[in-house]
Amino acid sequence: MKLSICPAAAGAAEAAALIVAQQLAAKPESVLGLPTGRTSLGIYEEIVRLHAAGRADFSRAHTCNLDEFIGLTSRDRRSYCAFMEKHLFRRVNIPPSHVHFLNGQAEDVDGECLRYERLIDSLGGIDLQLLGVGANGHIGFNEPGRALRARTHRATLTRGTRRSNTGLFSGRLRAVPREALSMGMATILEASAIVLVAMGRTKAKAVQSLFTGRVSTASPVSFLQLHPDVHVIVDRAAAAKLPQSLRELSPGPPATVEVL
Repeated sequence: MKLSICPAAAGAAEAAALIVAQQLAAKPESVLGLPTGRTSLGIYEEIVRLHAAGRADFSRAHTCNLDEFIGLTSRDRRSYCAFMEKHLFRRVNIPPSHVHFLNGQAEDVDGECLRYERLIDSLGGIDLQLLGVGANGHIGFNEPGRALRARTHRATLTRGTRRSNTGLFSGRLRAVPREALSMGMATILEASAIVLVAMGRTKAKAVQSLFTGRVSTASPVSFLQLHPDVHVIVDRAAAAKLPQSLRELSPGPPATVEVL
């Protein structure tokens, strides 16, 4: 596992965006797995800047988003589809037919989950999966629990996760859907490479669980320790609970270390 500690959130966003641009340069037809949420905003803004500078070409790429709320249409401004259109897709040169989402209004939820799994397979799998992490260690909508679902599935959201999404719903917790569709942990772990970005002190405990050597369903992000190619990019606040030997990596510019 690689760990990069950046002095501030802006540096973490820039580092993640650069990896995406490098992936597209190395393999223009890459399949990118993409998240939503506050962490992604800075990353997408930086990707758009790189695209405008001619350094990130999406013309042959495909994207598959991690999750979507159940009950919202893709045109609903509160949906993750609308979020992605606003912050990334309409601002880069990706063909609309190359953008892939889960259908939150599917009548047959199980069938929709199976369709998405087959879609990812038909694209050759995900080359680079970009991730954020919740304060409770959730990835996508894979919430802590006694067990985790391996494949794309219907997920029941915790109150904390719903609260973190109130920004899309005018601050009203009651308006946030209680269920969503989400890639499963096995689906995520099958990506060729993973980049996880965490910013802020509220994410410090989740980041810590990535470096304990223990894998637990109580912190789904800990499962990334099982993957052979993970790059964790954090700001200093999110690194606050890491061992001192790791936190001392970055006195100035971002530092990267291989963590066994």
